Amino acid sequence: MSTRIDRISEEVRKALAEAIRAVKDPRVQGGLVSVVHCEVTNDLRYAKCFVSVLGDAEQAKAVMKGLRSAAGWLRREVGHKVQLRYAPELVFELDNSITHGAHIAEMLHELKAEGRLGEEDGE
Repeated sequence: MSTRIDRISEEVRKALAEAIRAVKDPRVQGGLVSVVHCEVTNDLRYAKCFVSVLGDAEQAKAVMKGLRSAAGWLRREVGHKVQLRYAPELVFELDNSITHGAHIAEMLHELKAEGRLGEEDGE
């Protein structure tokens, strides 16, 4: 992938993260939403956006539904901020990496509290 596409992908990620905060849909505001990564195609027509939702599976499902519902508005907002001739069509994918990392950290904390994880192992 070229550095131009990488740069545009990062700009789309930042613009989308900012635009998501302005979405009024209660489904989207219900969970903590983070845009982890965006991959813009070489023709700049599509952007696959990996979104992480901190919450349970039902919250994640509702947030994804809300994002898909607001995709047109989000696309327009991203288009204004990134200033491309055509704003890429946004395709949302759920990314569980942040939730998974938080779960592992919680498990390690519990093991350490129980004394089953030594100081040299945990830090």
